[in-house]
Amino acid sequence: MLNKIKEIIVTKTDNSYLQFIKYFFASAIALVADVAVLYILTEYAHLYYLISATISFLVGIAITYICSKLYIFTKTSIKNKTAEFTIFLIIGVIGLVLNNVFLYVFTEYLGLYYMLSKCLVIVVTYLWNYFARKKFIFS
Repeated sequence: MLNKIKEIIVTKTDNSYLQFIKYFFASAIALVADVAVLYILTEYAHLYYLISATISFLVGIAITYICSKLYIFTKTSIKNKTAEFTIFLIIGVIGLVLNNVFLYVFTEYLGLYYMLSKCLVIVVTYLWNYFARKKFIFS
């Protein structure tokens, strides 16, 4: 049983279901970094929350890229590594725009605490990032 779990977690696979699960765990790691950096930069460095959100989101993108390449996806549809990273980054920037727009709307217009807004925004950006990266890069 333990070997099977290790195989599922460690071994790369073409199985989309297992990739989705692995992406979830990699995203959880990126999320912890994202939320921690957001909170630290906003509360302790006294940066405006959207500036903190941008920086923290980029930290999360870097972590997700590394995990995606090393751990999750077995194939890439793009052979040029610079082009692959550029497309990954473009998808991430769209995710960043979604992140900041929804974060702003939830915080400024709905009056939610920015960290609560971030919790709501996570679902939107997670789904966008996974499906866009799966379709355009790791197909």
